[in-house]
Amino acid sequence: MAFECVSRTHVGLRRKINEDSLLARPGEGLWAVADGMGGHSAGDVASRRLVEALAALPPARSPDEAAGHAIDAVEQVNRELVAMAKEAGLSTIGSTIVGLAANHALFRVFWAGDSRAYLLRGGQLERLTRDHSLVQDLVDAGMLAAEEADTHPNASVVTRAVGAAPRIEVELVGGAVEPGDRFLLASDGLTRVVPDAELAAELGRPALGAIADRLLDRVLERGAPDNVTLVIVEVRGG
Repeated sequence: MAFECVSRTHVGLRRKINEDSLLARPGEGLWAVADGMGGHSAGDVASRRLVEALAALPPARSPDEAAGHAIDAVEQVNRELVAMAKEAGLSTIGSTIVGLAANHALFRVFWAGDSRAYLLRGGQLERLTRDHSLVQDLVDAGMLAAEEADTHPNASVVTRAVGAAPRIEVELVGGAVEPGDRFLLASDGLTRVVPDAELAAELGRPALGAIADRLLDRVLERGAPDNVTLVIVEVRGG
């Protein structure tokens, strides 16, 4: 099997700086989206450092090995960002991260924060990640309806992020790969504006580049209140 991928990133319509970063390495089966924490200083530095660390990883023999190396790199960057913030006298220099490692048989998704990974298979969209956020905790506790989460006043408050605490716990999920699978990695600049039902409909259409363009256009048409970044990966048979 082989992979086709496209990516888009945009500063949005209300921010001055794009604090998102992305990685697309189809030849190595590794992709990632990092969202520098808005409202904190140097979010762009944090997201860029994460992507640089992942890009520097050696080739891996399997998605498990790749994800293990990636998590080690995220933990090292977490220590660097905590030290950097302390030296600079800042409260936090942080970023979310979501990454995908895949080969012809398996995939692994690793993440910390509220950047998301989805899988479209057989016309059905599955969210592979659970947001590490205040509103997700409220939903899980039965105190908030899921459909109200993305419009909640505290929707942007994350409970886990790289650089936010001396130790970071990176979550990991995975499964088998099938020809025709489409993965989406995205910052919340996309997922808070375009609901899952619309993502599913768009991801089921032909031409990855056209899909990415339409999703970005939809966010811009709706005011693009945040930076927006997305990576779409399709598994090709062969």
